[in-house]
Amino acid sequence: MKILLINDLIANVEIISDTLKAAGYNDLFSVSTLDQALKYIGTSLDSDTPVDLILLDLDIHDTNGIGALLTIKSHRTFEDIPIIALTANKESGILDRAFAAGASDYIVTPICPIELRARVRSALQLRREMLKRMFREQELEHLARRLERMTNLDGLTGIANRRCFDDTLVREWVRNGRDDRPIGLLMIDIDHFKKYNDSLGHVVGDTCLCSVARAIQAATHRPGDLVARYGGEEFAIILPNTDYEGACSVAEAIHTNLAKCNLHHPCSHETESVTVSIGVSSGVPNCSNSPEHLLKAADNALYLAKQSGRNRTKSVNLPRTKDIRQ
Repeated sequence: MKILLINDLIANVEIISDTLKAAGYNDLFSVSTLDQALKYIGTSLDSDTPVDLILLDLDIHDTNGIGALLTIKSHRTFEDIPIIALTANKESGILDRAFAAGASDYIVTPICPIELRARVRSALQLRREMLKRMFREQELEHLARRLERMTNLDGLTGIANRRCFDDTLVREWVRNGRDDRPIGLLMIDIDHFKKYNDSLGHVVGDTCLCSVARAIQAATHRPGDLVARYGGEEFAIILPNTDYEGACSVAEAIHTNLAKCNLHHPCSHETESVTVSIGVSSGVPNCSNSPEHLLKAADNALYLAKQSGRNRTKSVNLPRTKDIRQ
């Protein structure tokens, strides 16, 4: 493990270096000023070989030792490095100030080799345990994020699932309502998908679902837009800060993308390729309506699109306040 010695007395540097190297601590580097120390610590961190322990002489001449402690600990990337303070001053007040400034231990000079080895060994052991704990915490955090992503994604298409859709709709409803901005919603259904599955089989049907999901996702471009598999062959898109015209523009892009894909559908009455019906709704959230009203409006619009011959978009406005009260 890497040890940094900050000391401007050559005699002390030689004694400490010889003692530690004799004990097997060969990765030892010494500097005589605080500026040199900060530069070395930063360079070591950038090269992914961070300093594991600092031995700081509180009596260095270029700066106040307590000030040097505070300076090192004030750097967020350095604050976890343990520091053993070296001082010839045995007054308890100095030691109290050193601990308050961030020192983890101290050694009174002149140095006793046995004490130096013991305190360095103890500090490095604590450092190892801390690094192990940090690694475990990072690993657990990574696993937690991965699990969260898995619970929010549809296993087949890789887009958001129904659970993620429901949570996002409520969250965006509140956020857009607070900012008095409209929110758009698209409900999308693959036309005659049951016949497609019955004719070509579920394996091909799954491939079709993935292709349609990609075509839908390609129609959205903002990070806040959410494309989700609502269930079966039905998809949905949440469009924050989007009015009716913007939502219809996304629907048109979906139809265009699917036409370019030209996915063959052997049992479609309208066309020989896979198409979708889309229901669009948009409105500004307020205290008299709810996400359910927006969802119902988009679902009603989807029903109209199917009844009108499929492969098209229909829209239903979000009910006005007086309509909801009635």
